[in-house]
Amino acid sequence: MSGPTWMHVFVDVPAESAEAALRFWSAATGWPAGRPWPEHPEFTSLEPLDGAPYAHVQVISGPARVHLDLVTGDLDAERERLADLGAGTGLRTEAWQAMTSPGGLPFCLCHEPWAKRRPGPTRWPAGHRSRLTQLCIDAPAEQAELECEFWQRATGWRYAPSRSAEFLGKLFPPEGGTMQLLLQRLGSGDGSGDGSDGSDGGGDGGRTRAHIDLDTDDREAEVERLVGLGARLVGPGRGWVVLEDPVGLPFCVTEQNRELS
Repeated sequence: MSGPTWMHVFVDVPAESAEAALRFWSAATGWPAGRPWPEHPEFTSLEPLDGAPYAHVQVISGPARVHLDLVTGDLDAERERLADLGAGTGLRTEAWQAMTSPGGLPFCLCHEPWAKRRPGPTRWPAGHRSRLTQLCIDAPAEQAELECEFWQRATGWRYAPSRSAEFLGKLFPPEGGTMQLLLQRLGSGDGSGDGSDGSDGGGDGGRTRAHIDLDTDDREAEVERLVGLGARLVGPGRGWVVLEDPVGLPFCVTEQNRELS
């Protein structure tokens, strides 16, 4: 099974933070904010000029968080398959099925039968490029192996295990996919889980959470640009830099140069 190719990421924020989140993430990605969705005004997409949207801001009633959507051609069949793998099920609409991973990370299945083209990286005035290329799933240590197994089976993507105790591995989508998934073990004893890794230390009652990674070919220039847009510098990691957006959500800048050409 090749699994889904297209994955969306949603920055979920309370109503009073929506404007700030939209302004920041639009500037961070270089993608203008569209109009609220006609039948669901709680959603607003960031709309790249050279491809289809896969980053969105959603207004929610709870605290800020990040969730993902996996695209499927059959909501019912995929819901049953993932439930058998340990996922929890929630609200069902005509277009999507809300679910949670075994560790409590919210995600949705959405029905989008049409083919789409992934946007390329944005080139900035300073000359460097960046793109939203990765979502990191931050799992408390006691849930990490279960989450890793779940996401491998849920996506069917190619898996590359990590040699670091902090990370379990990465999942790479098929050609044309939007983002890879990085699986991180919080509280591994090597500095993870303390916020220095882009996580919040496994907050939210010890449930699994997620954060966004922006990839670039010039980490120093990209961090300087994002701080100028209102991000707060948290500190360097081991090959990445941790920041917070104006809403307080952690994210990272990496320099993997993944598909930036």
